[in-house]
Amino acid sequence: MPQAHPSSIVEDGARIAEGVVIGPFCHVGPKAVIGEGTTLRSHVVVTGDTTLGKFNDIYPGSVLGSAPQDLKYQGEPTRTVIGDHNDIRECVTIHRGTAKDRGVTVVGSHNLLMAYSHVGHDCTLGDHLVIANAIQFAGHVVIEDHAVIGGATAIHHFTTIGQYSFIGGMTRVVRDVPPFMKVEGNPARVRMYNDIGLSRHGFEPDTIAAIKDAYRRLYRKQNRNQDAHADRRGDQPITGSVLEAAASLERDYPDNWAVKALVENIRNSAAGLHGRYREAARRDNKFHNPVK
Repeated sequence: MPQAHPSSIVEDGARIAEGVVIGPFCHVGPKAVIGEGTTLRSHVVVTGDTTLGKFNDIYPGSVLGSAPQDLKYQGEPTRTVIGDHNDIRECVTIHRGTAKDRGVTVVGSHNLLMAYSHVGHDCTLGDHLVIANAIQFAGHVVIEDHAVIGGATAIHHFTTIGQYSFIGGMTRVVRDVPPFMKVEGNPARVRMYNDIGLSRHGFEPDTIAAIKDAYRRLYRKQNRNQDAHADRRGDQPITGSVLEAAASLERDYPDNWAVKALVENIRNSAAGLHGRYREAARRDNKFHNPVK
C-alpha cells in the first residue's frame, strides 16, 4: 500500500502505485502518476500531467511538472515524463513541455540531479547523468547518456550535449558539446577528450585511442590558434579544416561507433545555427532541421 503523511494533499485522480511513500507537506496533483517504490521526502510538488517511474527519490523543495517559463505558453495540455531510479535533490525544478515543441519534457533513468538544478521546458535528458548543483538548462536542450555537468553551468536553449562528455563547473555553453570530450571555461572550449570518464566506463583501449586521435585532429590545432591570438570569443566555430578532419576520421575509422557518433555531432552542429543543430528545428524558425 502507498503511504501518505496526513499533512500532504493527494488530489482525486492521482494514480499512486504500491510502495510509494509521500512524506509531510507534499502536494500531488490530479493528473500525476507515481510509480512503485518512489519516495517524496517532504515539501515536494508534483503538478500537471506528470509521470514519475519506479524507485525515484525526490528531496524536499522539488517542483516537478509545473508550467513552462515561456511567454508563448497559453495553457496547452503538455506533459512531463520522468523515468526510474533517479535521485532528484533539494529544490530541483522540472517544467513541462510546450506546444511549440513535442509537448513533453523527458528525464530518463538512473540520473543524479543535484540541488537547485533547473530543467527547462521541452528538454530531453538521457540516462546515467550527473547534473551538479545549480545547473540551469534552458528550453529544448538534449543531454545524451552518461554526460557529467559541473556546478553552476548555464546551457543555452536548443543545445545538444553529447554522450560521455564532461563539462567543467561554471561553464557557459552556447554551442553543441561533442561526445567524449571535456569542455570548460567561459567562453567554453573543448579542452581534452574525456580520458578518465571513458576509462571508468570500460571503453576498449582501441576505442579510447581512436577518440584521442580524433581530439588531436579536430581540436588541438584550433586550441593552439585560439591561445596564440588570445581569442576571448572562444566559441570555437566549426571551420572547413575541422570538417576536413572529420572526413578523414570517417575514412580511417569506418567501423568505429564512437568516431561515427563524434563525426555526426560535428556535421550536425555545422549545419545548424550558431553551432546548435537543433536550433534549426524550431517551429518558429524559417529554417529546417538539417538532420533527420
